[in-house]
Amino acid sequence: MSRLCGGVRFSSCTPKVCIVGSGPAGFYTAQHLLKTHQNVHVDIYERLPVPFGLVRFGVAPDHPEVKNVINTFTQTAKHSRCRFYGNVNVGKDVSVGELKQAYHAVVLSYGAEGNRSMGVPGEGLAGVYSAKDFVGWYNGHPSCREVFTLNPDLNCETAVILGQGNVALDVARVLLSPIDILKKTDITQPALEALVRSQIRRVLIVGRRGPVQVACTIKELREMVNLPGTKSEMVEADFDGVTEALKDLPRPRKRLTELLLKTALDTPGDKEQQRRHQASRTWGFRFFRSPSEVLADADGNKTVGIRLAVTRLEGSGEGARAVLTGEVEDVTCGLVISSIGYKSHPIDPSVPFDTRRAVIPNTMGRVKQATGLYCSGWLKTGPTGVIATTMNNSFDTARSLVEDMESEALDLSSVKTGSEVISALLEERGVKSVSFSDWEKIDSVEMSRGEASGKPREKILTVEEMIQVART
Repeated sequence: MSRLCGGVRFSSCTPKVCIVGSGPAGFYTAQHLLKTHQNVHVDIYERLPVPFGLVRFGVAPDHPEVKNVINTFTQTAKHSRCRFYGNVNVGKDVSVGELKQAYHAVVLSYGAEGNRSMGVPGEGLAGVYSAKDFVGWYNGHPSCREVFTLNPDLNCETAVILGQGNVALDVARVLLSPIDILKKTDITQPALEALVRSQIRRVLIVGRRGPVQVACTIKELREMVNLPGTKSEMVEADFDGVTEALKDLPRPRKRLTELLLKTALDTPGDKEQQRRHQASRTWGFRFFRSPSEVLADADGNKTVGIRLAVTRLEGSGEGARAVLTGEVEDVTCGLVISSIGYKSHPIDPSVPFDTRRAVIPNTMGRVKQATGLYCSGWLKTGPTGVIATTMNNSFDTARSLVEDMESEALDLSSVKTGSEVISALLEERGVKSVSFSDWEKIDSVEMSRGEASGKPREKILTVEEMIQVART
């Protein structure tokens, strides 16, 4: 079936799609659209002057191999039918309604920038940080530039991390890694200097359930087990009954649990014994514990410890639920990092949003009751999985969009001007966008600064300086 689109046949029509957010979800959605539809034009809008989202600001500095996806994203950004507009804050500089008028479809892929609250007394004390902010600090997120001006207490001996996922282990590893390792990464200079001075010698990674439910992957656990200069410190009783449960576990979970058991309970060989004897720092999981209060010093300002409620499990396997026993224990520490999850925020009052689940209600990426509006990534599913998970969920959204174009569920009958009208609006409002070639100037400056100090790059830490370099 052929139809007219602004006076021309559909086959020569140009569907205009805009994507809000340039992290993995945004780029994978764009990549799939460009690959599967020969005419579509895609514009990517990003709040910051720099692209790549959590690949730049979330991936640990000592995981450069994970950042290789940037090469693929760069190819997408340089595609003849794709444009990048950085330094554009959708919801503030331009509304979703205005984007919907300018484009045939709008895909929201702006991720999860909020923190889940612990909801316990003392959460606001000095020395308590979300993992998102802590990771943003050592990875150079501009919004975290001021996080540690109040003198972070890395002078304490013990840090407690709440949560046992990969992000929690990233934070633990950065806190305990030898400086010789960190100084060869793209960790920010202020963070590196603070870690050089750090007195932290012990990191406890706390979870409310047991070893069989631990949320990290085997790769991250293995890195902790083999981290130079450290040894593990576990509570043997936490592993009661775990050996018996092994036979019923699926293979990936079984391998992870076996490594945990070996680390916690096996008698080390001579070589490992020597390595542990030489270790100056320790780390360990604490299972069946849930935060109930962050403890303050005599002045009521600063963290000196955390009260943990002891739990037990009801049920078994992945579905087991932690219930309180009524017992508590206090742990002395000067730093508490909450790694219990990220959450998305609504971007615009016109966009449906499920405040309880902190996602946009959708079916296969189609926003419910909002034709022409789509979502991908964590905004679609909640903050779960790794980059490959986000890739698959973003491809699914792109497939839904292409299906809607082909089935005519998406109205392509009117010519849309896309970035033409949006760029004019932004200019009227005094907003100067950053192009991908502008980003490449920033990239080049960062890499040359890094080269001077033996690092892959030295990140620019403020939006102001990013824009200044882009305009040079």
